[in-house]
Amino acid sequence: MGKKNLFGLASLVVVLLVVPHLLGNPYYLGVLVWCGIYGLVCMGLSLFMGYCGQISLGHAGFCALGAYISGILTTRFGFSPWPALGVAMLASLLVAFVVGLPTLRLKGHYLAMATLGFGMIIFVAAGGDPFGLTGGPSGFWGIPKLSVFGVVLDSEVKWYYFVWAVVLVCLVALLNIVHSRVGRALRSIHGGEPAAKAMGVHTARYKTQTFLLSAALGSLAGSFYAHYVGFVNPHPFGLNFSIHLLTMVVVGGMTNLWGAIAGTALLTILTRYFRVFMDWGVFFDGFILVIIMLVFPEGLFVGAARRLGGFVSRKRSTGVPGQASRQAAGGG
Repeated sequence: MGKKNLFGLASLVVVLLVVPHLLGNPYYLGVLVWCGIYGLVCMGLSLFMGYCGQISLGHAGFCALGAYISGILTTRFGFSPWPALGVAMLASLLVAFVVGLPTLRLKGHYLAMATLGFGMIIFVAAGGDPFGLTGGPSGFWGIPKLSVFGVVLDSEVKWYYFVWAVVLVCLVALLNIVHSRVGRALRSIHGGEPAAKAMGVHTARYKTQTFLLSAALGSLAGSFYAHYVGFVNPHPFGLNFSIHLLTMVVVGGMTNLWGAIAGTALLTILTRYFRVFMDWGVFFDGFILVIIMLVFPEGLFVGAARRLGGFVSRKRSTGVPGQASRQAAGGG
């Protein structure tokens, strides 16, 4: 996994342990809980889009599946939260497999449109309430809280530690994947699928597996959402949410798992603290996407760091004693 990643993980753990002691207001911790929940989805999207080179605008649908199935099983059929969460993830994997088989044969904007269509089908089905289970546009309440080793997650502090512990575990697992033979295969697909096939990479299998993994993370995030809020309705899982997830990944840098977390945290904090960004969500996301792709196509944080490094190196080179006189002599 590398020394840099180990150092980054250690630093992140220290920051996560210190933050609750610095933020006394539960609302602030709640914002960080949302950062963790959205971070799970964006890490899966980063793997699928950044490393595998595919495009998805339908991961809001997998979040909705996780939220609704987990919520329905616990409120309508008496399931305990953890078994319901597991069933929701298995169902999402099955749906992802069925959807992925035909759609992953597509490329570029055709794949984007196909995944967008899937997300809209889930959104419309949840709002239409075809089986009398989803509550229609109004949704339903009463989804129970999760409990871990007998401790009910009934406060922001408990949810904060739990969600970020899951994020850390998933981050370690994904970092090991991208630095393994599988990660090299994914990067080869991103670099050029025909060339990857010529080198013996089973591109269809790797794309499907990556899609399934990202769908599982989306479903897990959706289940956490349902049990955290205790309520679910279709509104949060529409097209706007898919675009918002895409923006988070692009801002952080699509080929960087750390960037996915950083981009998620930045945009979540902006939309929670500055109401204008929430009111103008689609406009804000579109504006950010255009700016990032034009100015920092590798992601805001990596791009800004590279430009800062280049600026510092130029300053150092122009400040070397005697260099200006040598340049003047050479010019004469």
